[in-house]
Amino acid sequence: MKDNQLSREEIAQLTDNDWRERLSADEYHVMREKGTERPFTGVYNDLNDKGIYRCKGCGAKLFSSENQFDAGCGWPSFDQTVNDSAISERLDTSHGMRRTEVTCSNCGAHLGHVFPDGPRDTTGMRYCINSVSLDFDKSSQ
Repeated sequence: MKDNQLSREEIAQLTDNDWRERLSADEYHVMREKGTERPFTGVYNDLNDKGIYRCKGCGAKLFSSENQFDAGCGWPSFDQTVNDSAISERLDTSHGMRRTEVTCSNCGAHLGHVFPDGPRDTTGMRYCINSVSLDFDKSSQ
């Protein structure tokens, strides 16, 4: 993937039908309806290549493979984002739980959740992310 991130102006013009055309049914369900993929089914759960993970919806840089680790939870996990403004966080009380949802700060796509049970020798955080919400760019770091 090239560094052709959609601008906020372009994103603001997209209708729900536009998102449905841009994304597969699974991607739409996760990214626009706040769904989740089944654990251990995502294409990036066991990926060990070097590169940058981008938002499937808009191309924004989100995570580096340098910060990926195997949490054993069934989803790609990272201990930090590429920068402080890459994602937005909000309280999620769905399904009778209190969790912190993470979304792409550029397009608002649901990515997954963040938990304070990551590696203690780094940030202590575990960004648990749905593979279908990501694209992997092997060419950039």
